[in-house]
Amino acid sequence: MAKSDSGNSRESLIGQILATLTKTPEQGFNYKQIAKRLNITDAPGRQMISDILKDLTKQGSVQEIFHGKYKVKVTRGYITGTVDMTRMGYGFISTDDLEDDVFVTAKNLKTALHGDKVKVWLYAKRKGARPEGEVVEIIERWRTSFVGTVEIMPNFAFLIPDNKNMPFDLFIPTSKLNGAKQGQKAVAKVVDWDPKSKNPVAEIINVLGYPGLHETEMHAILAEFELPYNFTEEVEADAEKIDGEITENDIKVRRDFREIPTFTIDPSDAKDFDDALSLKQLENGNWEAGIHIADVTHYVKMDSLVEEEARQRATSIYLVDRVVPMLPERLSNHICSLNPAEDKLTYSAVFELNDKSEVINEWFGKTIINSDKRFSYNEAQQVIDTGDGDMKEQVLVLHRLAQQLRAKRFASGAFAFEKIEVKFDLDEAGKPLGIKFREMGTANQLIEEFMLLANKRVAEYVGKKLRGKTFVYRIHDKPDPEKISNFSHFITRFGYKLIEDDKTSLPKAMNKLLHSVAGKKEQNIIETLALRSMAKAIYSTDNIGHYGLSFKYYTHFTSPIRRYPDMMVHRLMSAYLAGENPGGKDKYEKLCNHSSKMERLSAEAERASVKYKQVEYMSDKTGNVFEGVISGVTEWGIYVEIIENQCEGMIHIRELADDFYEYDEENYCIKGRSTGKIYTLGDRVNIEVVKADLQKKQLDYRLA
Repeated sequence: MAKSDSGNSRESLIGQILATLTKTPEQGFNYKQIAKRLNITDAPGRQMISDILKDLTKQGSVQEIFHGKYKVKVTRGYITGTVDMTRMGYGFISTDDLEDDVFVTAKNLKTALHGDKVKVWLYAKRKGARPEGEVVEIIERWRTSFVGTVEIMPNFAFLIPDNKNMPFDLFIPTSKLNGAKQGQKAVAKVVDWDPKSKNPVAEIINVLGYPGLHETEMHAILAEFELPYNFTEEVEADAEKIDGEITENDIKVRRDFREIPTFTIDPSDAKDFDDALSLKQLENGNWEAGIHIADVTHYVKMDSLVEEEARQRATSIYLVDRVVPMLPERLSNHICSLNPAEDKLTYSAVFELNDKSEVINEWFGKTIINSDKRFSYNEAQQVIDTGDGDMKEQVLVLHRLAQQLRAKRFASGAFAFEKIEVKFDLDEAGKPLGIKFREMGTANQLIEEFMLLANKRVAEYVGKKLRGKTFVYRIHDKPDPEKISNFSHFITRFGYKLIEDDKTSLPKAMNKLLHSVAGKKEQNIIETLALRSMAKAIYSTDNIGHYGLSFKYYTHFTSPIRRYPDMMVHRLMSAYLAGENPGGKDKYEKLCNHSSKMERLSAEAERASVKYKQVEYMSDKTGNVFEGVISGVTEWGIYVEIIENQCEGMIHIRELADDFYEYDEENYCIKGRSTGKIYTLGDRVNIEVVKADLQKKQLDYRLA
């Protein structure tokens, strides 16, 4: 009878694997995650799990939802999934239980809305047809409040939602308008919905203002994603009670770095500084590099109102014109921020590095620092470029060490993604005067490499030395081979190949491609699609490594002012360094899931704010002609991104009047039925701006 080194027989493992998958039937697992849950660490045992999963897939009791990810196969008539709603009112239920989405008519959605998690009864499937069903239970509402425009009638009112996935207007009794006026933007909360009624009943809970005003639109974006834009008086009052004074006892229990040269590097407009670097040369010629992080959890205590608010927000939100902080300003900009020439309490990762950037020794613990200099990225870059300036000895040594760390990281298989960031020049009223792009220089790389080093080594300390302890990891799975295959096929249109022979690894091939497209007109579209082909990084207590960084262990330790997972990591590290056991893996897993969700919503809100400002920027350019690249193809038209400013708009298929065009999904193109003319992803075209619709955040183009 086959056994793993840990003593598990194959038959025993089969039962344990099926029990693990059955416990959470909606979730997919790879063999590493299952091994982690079963506490199997030996290589033969992990290999046996992988083999069993493949065998169970062949037998039909388990399904491989995508490469290397498995879940229990549905044998019952019920499935659970998420509603993807259309403007017409019908929907599709996306589920890992089936390969195809399940079609549900408007009537059979039973008041389920876009994003809701639902239980669906599957109808008997007709041969060759898409699976169909009906919603029997709404398990979890994705949202109950909506942003829209108020329309007031003589005896009642409606809120017309902005969200294109919400096909129903909200009925508002006049007694529930709460001061909203005709034409204003507002937030309404659904309070009742009789399945026999066409429209849900709602009440206005927040009046945002009149459309088109900068503040109204930024608040509307935050409200659309159910994100906050201020702190309650109670939370602000709780923050005011926090004592920011550093006592002698605080200093006594910490390692003192105040006499060691220390600096911060941040964007020129940053107001909170949560990381600093220090450097001194040791007697043996090696370098002691300190990565000092704001000790937020020293001030933010468990079960305080500030803690509860930070946990709920989980992240700071970055819109085009503002930061919505995770922590009140008293903490984020003052008490915790590592401002220059001020004593600050920090949590540090300190490394002894030789001249080859090899870690000889490491230390983690509580410290106190006093930063000598606050650099902007441009100021630090000038020191690197000229070899002269404030703290040049420290900056230049850390730059040299960082470049060595970077070279090693890429040599070991890390990806070199550096997406271009869009920035706006805004006037006092928030109107965009110009668009620019933030470039990553070697000063950015200096900070990035030392933050990565700290995050990696903290995760390794817990994951390897304290094996089995609960921890918060930042994980990144391998990409879906089908997505990589589609991407590889797409770039051949530009004359590129992703993998030229069997010996080339995907990271090496991808980095070579990204280097090849740098500075080219197609750079942005190829980088964007390359990123889309990758899996998304998330937080989890189950470590599977970080594929994109090529790290077996990785966490987020370095930004507790703006990320709640970093606060969790600080608390867990403090417990382990003190010999305590915080336990509660399930609690931390729930917090990981919430943090991943809030990070995703924050990123979507940021993109929405960028899109709104791009449309506003183009609103006075109707009739102007620009060169663009086709960035998307759908059955209703083609999307084109203008090369000089990355403003994306759509050419409706009805605007292509020279032929009848048909959508070819497999080949990312539309094709003229008579002429055979093809418009495909990556084609360069000249466009004319037809319309800029601020309400829909949409640009309409036509071929010039």
